[in-house]
Amino acid sequence: MTEADRRIAHLDMDAFYASVELLSRPDLAQRPVAIGGAGDPSARGVVTTANYAARQFGIRSGMPLRRARELCPECVFLPADFDRYRAVSRRFKAAVTEIAPVMEDRGIDEIYLDLGAVPGVEIERGAALARRLKTAVRDATGLSCSIGIAPNKLLAKLASDMDKPDGLTILELADLETRIWPLPARRVNGIGPKAEARLAGLGIHTIGELAAAPAALLHANFGARYAAFLRDAAHGRDDRPVVTHSEPVSFSRETTFETDLHLRRDWQEVAAILARLCQGLAQDLERRGYMGRTIGIKLRYDDFRHVTRETTCATACADAATIRRIAFECLARAPQARRIRLVGVRMAKLSRKAPPGADAARPDGEPRVGENLELFAPR
Repeated sequence: MTEADRRIAHLDMDAFYASVELLSRPDLAQRPVAIGGAGDPSARGVVTTANYAARQFGIRSGMPLRRARELCPECVFLPADFDRYRAVSRRFKAAVTEIAPVMEDRGIDEIYLDLGAVPGVEIERGAALARRLKTAVRDATGLSCSIGIAPNKLLAKLASDMDKPDGLTILELADLETRIWPLPARRVNGIGPKAEARLAGLGIHTIGELAAAPAALLHANFGARYAAFLRDAAHGRDDRPVVTHSEPVSFSRETTFETDLHLRRDWQEVAAILARLCQGLAQDLERRGYMGRTIGIKLRYDDFRHVTRETTCATACADAATIRRIAFECLARAPQARRIRLVGVRMAKLSRKAPPGADAARPDGEPRVGENLELFAPR
């Protein structure tokens, strides 16, 4: 099968968290609604998502709650209920795979589907099948989704975002010049804010301008690997298959403080929070059956600058005491002079845990649970 003959769908739930909340709050259906934190816009925290009415005021994911309230004083702020979102996510995915079983799970609210072997995919270039999928999602959850169908994953994801909410867009390779090239370069999944700014500095603003850029120019400014990705993406090339199972790359836990904390003056409070995050991360690893070798911490300072520090161990671990010991060692290597608003801990370089009864070496010098956190305090 040639790439032009493939039929890949990207299904994206519309303003998922906000839409789930509105199922039980139909009175808010026409009002701007943002989800985040404890639902208190005066508290520390960021917007997780916002409905389309709120987005018209400029409210976006990742925006501080206080800034969102400034943009739209009438916005209704609701706390996040992730257990509920996960339950609804499972329902829509189960409904979809009854029709198209080859699914790649890309998170709580989006999936890829390989439609190539699904009966009826040839009708209306897949539009009839997409309408069946949208109906199945609505019947299972009461929610709408947007679907893009294309010969590959890159174009399918672009398509799903072209007619939101409740959209259905079909793209072919022949549509590249007329429908894709006029779009901003940042619409390509994989071009983030930093890459967008660097491209703009080169006079490249649209996908079409990126497609026309000399290969040598991209190579000189982005390196061989990323330059090759940019050129392939701009020309609509993507041979990635729909992957039905993949191993996680990392596990992490983080929290945003209600008020900024100083790493020295508020050390005991910071230490207690980080210790709890390490314990939670260890529980996540135990529940999923993983261990890892790279442990790191993440800090967001009061000027919104991010800092990460990590250590890679010789042997894999998953227990809270070892995670905590290394996380505190990493924390001691971070700048201590400013106040912080977020702290997180992460485990990477994962592997499956040994089966019960197998020997598992424990790193030397591992502290016992309950060891005094003062030992790790910055000096």
